[in-house]
Amino acid sequence: MTYRHGLRASEAVNMRWDHINLDDGTIHVRRRKMGNDSTHTMDRDERRDLRTMFKSRSGAFVFESERGGPLSHDMLTRIVREAGELAKLPVPVHPHMLRHAAGYMLINDGVDLRLVQDFLGHKDIKMTAHYTALAPGRLAAVRVR
Repeated sequence: MTYRHGLRASEAVNMRWDHINLDDGTIHVRRRKMGNDSTHTMDRDERRDLRTMFKSRSGAFVFESERGGPLSHDMLTRIVREAGELAKLPVPVHPHMLRHAAGYMLINDGVDLRLVQDFLGHKDIKMTAHYTALAPGRLAAVRVR
């Protein structure tokens, strides 16, 4: 979810079940850092996995600790770092890299900068412009007439 929805670590660990509508497949993303909240759609596999998680929940948070409270930022960082190690990635991975990866992927797939701004919840388009670094070879298709 952190990657698919471009979540900050604090947004992921504070995600509550009442932010998710499994029936219509939407998630209300409550942005931090004075960002704009938004509603995202979920893919079928994401809905399926969340339904499974929902059945075994014990508290209000989607990602909960053993005590039923929100998962800590440190624990999310550890989970992401260990996943990166298991994937044999050449660099240490942290949660914010997933947010950046989502932004870069959207831009490199040709999604309009304003839509990416809304998706990531940026108030200022300059923040979103950081994601416009081009993938290698992308400029080969650009022709000035």
